[in-house]
Amino acid sequence: MNDSELFSLLTDLESDRVERKASLSSADRIREAICAFANDLPENRKPGVIFIGANDDGSCSNLPVTDTLLLTLAGMRDDGLIQPLPSIDVQKRNINGCEIAVVRVHPSMAPPVRFKGRTYIRVGPRRAIATVEEERRLAERRRTVDLPFDLRPIRSAAVDDFDMELFEHYYLPNAIAPDVLQQNERSTEDKLKALRFLTPDGIPTVLGILAVGKQPRDYIPGAYIQFLRINGTALIDPIQSQKEISGPLNHLFVRLDDVLEAHNNVSASITAGPVETRNSDYPLPALHQLCRNAILHRTYDGTTAPVRIYWFSDRIEIHNPGGPFGQVTKENFGRPGITDYRNPYLAEAMKVLGYVQRFGVGIQIARRELEKNGNPLPEFNIEAANIMVNVWKRRPE
Repeated sequence: MNDSELFSLLTDLESDRVERKASLSSADRIREAICAFANDLPENRKPGVIFIGANDDGSCSNLPVTDTLLLTLAGMRDDGLIQPLPSIDVQKRNINGCEIAVVRVHPSMAPPVRFKGRTYIRVGPRRAIATVEEERRLAERRRTVDLPFDLRPIRSAAVDDFDMELFEHYYLPNAIAPDVLQQNERSTEDKLKALRFLTPDGIPTVLGILAVGKQPRDYIPGAYIQFLRINGTALIDPIQSQKEISGPLNHLFVRLDDVLEAHNNVSASITAGPVETRNSDYPLPALHQLCRNAILHRTYDGTTAPVRIYWFSDRIEIHNPGGPFGQVTKENFGRPGITDYRNPYLAEAMKVLGYVQRFGVGIQIARRELEKNGNPLPEFNIEAANIMVNVWKRRPE
């Protein structure tokens, strides 16, 4: 948008595409506005704009637009409070002599979008929480767009393939705000559609089967983890243990975490004091981040390959059947702030289940934890259709 277009929006006090904030005193109000513009209930099909540094009447509030302010606004995309991840861009602009931070929010491909489990919308120039009927209207929008693979229908599946106890008693309370659930106006089918587990026509999606399917591998053959413990340093050495780990996301992660912990040697040593210190071959938080990254960022389309974890005597190899995606390239892979999502709605499900705290920082956390534990930094081998990470055993004292 050029300065003239931005000035027109800034001064249009009746527009449903604009919000103005004098400061960043209420960050949650800005997140609510991002959520509402992403839902685009009026079907403007144009970005909504939030001006930070403008009063309600469009006048300048003289807010200093610092790098810290811009980074805080940009971080609202990845902090996991708005689900699924919104598409926003943040700029510092000078409009008619006023320095302003401008947040543009693009309409979501797959509404409804929620902030803290609530669906916010625009009703004229004000913000509101969507009714059941308005949520249905938002869900209907998914008919007309080219959806990512994780939202595509699995026509051979049925609602009976869902573990409804897992959905009702575990996933749903973590995904939707308690006061919204207590309204008791939504049918089970409405709930499944609103969370993208069913298409608007009532067909299970890839996301639904991965998140709460009884047997995801029945419909997505590569949706499992192959684990090998090898007594040696090469694949041809004797296999000490092997497992195939599968099931809906929550069960998959619980079983995987149990396997990683069971195979991780922990030794104790006495230091001055005497104080006992316990050291593990590998820091579990680093392994959790790298394995979850592989499950999230892999491709489930066009391959039956699983995520593979090979635990050798000197290292662990984690193989992800999916190369770089979107803005992530071989050259910038792992660089802070560079992230993209092949499976954006699977990312939402992992956040709901508590297996992602903040997006885009998994590799950084893994590096930090490995360094703290005395392990070498991870080594990544990036190919067009596969990413492999080597995690080396802790250095001896």
